[in-house]
Amino acid sequence: MDRDILFAVRQELIEGIDEKTRDGASRFFKEEVRFYGVKGSLVRRIAAKYLQELKGEEKSEIFALCESLLRSDYGEEASIAFEWAHSLRRQYEPSDFYIFERWLKQYVNNWAKCDSLCNHALGSLIEMYPQFVEDLFLWARSDNRWVRRGSAVTLILPARRGDFLPEVFMIADILLEDKDDLVQKGYGWLLKEASRTHQDQVFEYVMRNKAVMPRTALRYAIEKMPEELRRKAMER
Repeated sequence: MDRDILFAVRQELIEGIDEKTRDGASRFFKEEVRFYGVKGSLVRRIAAKYLQELKGEEKSEIFALCESLLRSDYGEEASIAFEWAHSLRRQYEPSDFYIFERWLKQYVNNWAKCDSLCNHALGSLIEMYPQFVEDLFLWARSDNRWVRRGSAVTLILPARRGDFLPEVFMIADILLEDKDDLVQKGYGWLLKEASRTHQDQVFEYVMRNKAVMPRTALRYAIEKMPEELRRKAMER
């Protein structure tokens, strides 16, 4: 059955190829990427359709299917894998953190995969088991740019709700002078989401660090603030 589902998923992706989508896919990435060229809305429909067929399957079985999809390196298959993994969030247990961490280190090779895994499956798991937030501090020091970006984007949704503010600042401290623009954008985005509920604290953080904070990260961090504060933050 498992092999049948993977075959069916891939058949539908091949049938759903849209030339315009395929030709435009690589525009958003600096690195070489692998896409069929299927519109996101159709990918989500395919993910939902076959998730229904997997109802009642063991979590370990579904995770094994996710890993098979990830091995292909296609962006659309990764989206489906991460969607399925996130759909099982009510069944997460602490050991799943290490599965997701391995997926991040082994299969994530562009910002879209990074954000898809970290925003949803990993973010949900950290909310359930906040002890793993300390592992994010180790990720922030990784040699792997996607793991460093992942340390920030895993907390995006909790930060948007006002949670984990001390940890947000600790991750930003570690990544503060990172030379990689996609890592800068990742922690800038994290600060921006934290600013929705903690504007004063994030503004103070930016003002305290703006002499060394890369402009890319700074611009992202202040994006949701009133114009007066944005202007003050951007002054040399």
